[in-house]
Amino acid sequence: MAPYPFCTIEPNVGVVPVPDARLDVLARMIRPDKVTPATVKFVDIAGLVGGASRGEGLGNRFLGHIREVDAVVHVVRLFADPQVAHVEGRVDPVRDVQMVDTELCLADLEVVARRLERIEKPARSRSRADYRDEVAVLRRIEERLDAGVPVRLQSLAPREREAIRELHLLTARPVLYVANVAETALGQPADPALEALLAHARTESAPVVVLSAAFEAELAGLEPEDRELFLRDAGLDEPSLHVLVRTGYRLLGLVTFFTTRLPELRAWTVKDGITALAAAGKIHTDFARGFIRAEVISFDELVSAGDPAAARERGLVRTEGRDYLVRDGDVIHFRFNVTT
Repeated sequence: MAPYPFCTIEPNVGVVPVPDARLDVLARMIRPDKVTPATVKFVDIAGLVGGASRGEGLGNRFLGHIREVDAVVHVVRLFADPQVAHVEGRVDPVRDVQMVDTELCLADLEVVARRLERIEKPARSRSRADYRDEVAVLRRIEERLDAGVPVRLQSLAPREREAIRELHLLTARPVLYVANVAETALGQPADPALEALLAHARTESAPVVVLSAAFEAELAGLEPEDRELFLRDAGLDEPSLHVLVRTGYRLLGLVTFFTTRLPELRAWTVKDGITALAAAGKIHTDFARGFIRAEVISFDELVSAGDPAAARERGLVRTEGRDYLVRDGDVIHFRFNVTT
């Protein structure tokens, strides 16, 4: 970080543990040698400025690094500080959001145009009906992008979204806004700038996390006991970065299940609606290949029983087949057998 624009030259990649108090409870119960939390990967690129698609600033160089992300976190400045330059000269969060959306739409237009150039000629062939359908979809998307409408806000059928999935369009990704406020604004009523950002986010049903990056940076450098006091003084129950990670987790439609096979207690990240068979494959391909059954108990039921042995005695552990849909908080033991 630095108090001037374009201090991020190389993209920064961080793998962040997902805060989950359930892991602490399970760890006290089964006393594993190792505890492995679920994680979320963040890729931080340089900020975009107006004209980025034409080479202004630096952020446009790095858009390729986030082509394959699952969601976009847009950090929006809401603090005023003469010591920290703003490329536009003054704080205006909605203007900044709209400017970034415009640049991302322009970047996506380039991708769509290149794809159309590649497939329009073969689409005229009688044998390439699939290309004709794709051209029709891309033309509609192109028209709306040209009008400044991100793909995520366009009315597309599931099959149409699937048709453009491999293009990795940036504006097709869901967005989470981070309102970066001054430390003195924490715990205070929203000011007009924040209200404007919240209103804008509501128009596209996007979540907003309010935090102070300066406060979070200072908090991260403290010892645990000092951290608790620092949080209380700010009127916070936990670091806002924890809220950010969990909000991103929900935005992506993710759930967590746990495995408690000693010596490791582990949280696993999977898409909501995943089957037991697919979840087993996340652990190891052999688990899926030789899947027999899944022995499942919810976190709440396990806690009420007191420990895994008591849960089995009370008949709380269920036997589920390969088509069982994993639920958030499930504690699962997979039975499998693989012959070589």
